[in-house]
Amino acid sequence: MTNRRFAVQLNTQPCPVARSVDLIGDRWALLIVRDAFDGVRRFGDFQRGLGMARNILTDRLRKLVEAGIFTTQPASDGTAYQEYVLTKRGESLFPVVVALRQWGEQHLFAPNEPHSVLIDSQSGEAIAPMQPQAADGRILSAANTQVRKLQP
Repeated sequence: MTNRRFAVQLNTQPCPVARSVDLIGDRWALLIVRDAFDGVRRFGDFQRGLGMARNILTDRLRKLVEAGIFTTQPASDGTAYQEYVLTKRGESLFPVVVALRQWGEQHLFAPNEPHSVLIDSQSGEAIAPMQPQAADGRILSAANTQVRKLQP
């Protein structure tokens, strides 16, 4: 099954989590997206920052472009390079990256072990934990939700 807007082959499972993981659940894909949120735009900068092989980076960037997560454009400094820029679809992955970051901060570091923290650039404060909320603002847990299959 091919998405009409993008050339990427989509998983045919009716589960949105499975389809998402097939596209962006790979370690390298998520780290490329993370670095793009931190301002990285050039192939060489992704490669240096991530320490990944050129062929793997080329493959992941190609897939992310085909999926509409990134677009390419001429380098902003007028050089012959191209830049990888997050699309609106790619920018909408920000909450996913933040949720993974916050889960890692909470569960994967020893007490007082140094790590990075995402801050609000306006206030300088660490951002609040992301939590699913009901339409009325109540915080929801898995026990308070259910999956409803939609029929065509």
